[in-house]
Amino acid sequence: MPVPRGSTIDPARTRAAILEAATRVLYERGLDGIGVAELCTRVGVSKETLYRHFGTKDGLVDAVLRARSDRVTNWLAAAAAAAGDDPSDQLAAVFDALQRWYDEPAFRGCAMLNAAAQHHVDAVRTLTARHLDRYLELLTGIAARAGAVDPSGLSRQLLMLVEGATVVAAHHDPAGAATAARQAALTLLSAAARPGRQD
Repeated sequence: MPVPRGSTIDPARTRAAILEAATRVLYERGLDGIGVAELCTRVGVSKETLYRHFGTKDGLVDAVLRARSDRVTNWLAAAAAAAGDDPSDQLAAVFDALQRWYDEPAFRGCAMLNAAAQHHVDAVRTLTARHLDRYLELLTGIAARAGAVDPSGLSRQLLMLVEGATVVAAHHDPAGAATAARQAALTLLSAAARPGRQD
């Protein structure tokens, strides 16, 4: 990421650019699929620059996973919000967004679960748990608005459908994985509503 002569270096912008480029490379290759030297070449920075901004490769991985979690959870929350006030429409929108992701040529599964599988260490497991908790927060809100008797319990079932669909799409067949999970999720949501609830 050479700086043209006469320009000033903006550390925040440099860090953001490294993070964006590294996110793509690490998602494509996996956390252990690329060494620091090749990663720096692919990202376009020196090792010194990478270490100055992130300390170590592990520091970069931590930042990548945090940013990825923020982006994905915000994207799914926005998809649900854009669907309107009906909880069934919100839940359907989450799975529709996931199916569009699965259909992308660059889809490689959930980066957080991939990371946890590659690095079964406390730091990565903590980040993955935080990521799944954010999914649960979104799904619990939808379940509560639908009038579920046990929104927390229902949200855990919905999370299993979300992550199960993602694993099937990544490792078996992406075609229709989220669509099938969507049907199951809507059935669960409908069955979990309090008797006599009026939409």
